[in-house]
Amino acid sequence: MTDEETLKVYSQKAADYESMTQGAAARDPLLASFIADLPAASHVLDLGCGPGLFAAAIARAGHNVTATDAVAQMVARAARHPGVTAILARFDDISGTDLYDGIWANFSLLHATRSDMPRHLAALSRCIKPGGLFHIALKAGTGCHRDALGRSYTYYTPEELGRLVAQAGFSVTSQTLGRDKGLDGTYADWIALRAYG
Repeated sequence: MTDEETLKVYSQKAADYESMTQGAAARDPLLASFIADLPAASHVLDLGCGPGLFAAAIARAGHNVTATDAVAQMVARAARHPGVTAILARFDDISGTDLYDGIWANFSLLHATRSDMPRHLAALSRCIKPGGLFHIALKAGTGCHRDALGRSYTYYTPEELGRLVAQAGFSVTSQTLGRDKGLDGTYADWIALRAYG
């Protein structure tokens, strides 16, 4: 992610974001399913980890978690959780081959531009192990938009996201749709896909 205004918002509101998302990992059935289907003692990438609450839940389940975020304040919070290796990194910093048994990209790549998304997905496809488990969740819709806080979002239809994930080399196995309230206080529709490398 390279949108400086979005990064600034997360820098300034790191504590608010952590407070708002407390308990979210424990309530998330998609996370529970993701953890249940990982091999024992997996190496998992949490891409755009925020304060690390989901990364912490994955680590508590016995997995090794590399958590990345482009905001130093978020990385510092994620690093406090046992079993989580937190790294300051943008999407373009992700590289390597066959590194991860699972990748959790939960509401992070929605801040990437549409033109950059194929490149980011291709990098994730390279760094996941064959048969590795991939989760991606984004806001549903069309076009791009800044919210009331100034964060930039790119919206996708289920069909477009499914096509992009498949073109990157993943096999999509399920789709979940939902609606929740975000940090800006408004409700938004979302899409989550489960896929395998």
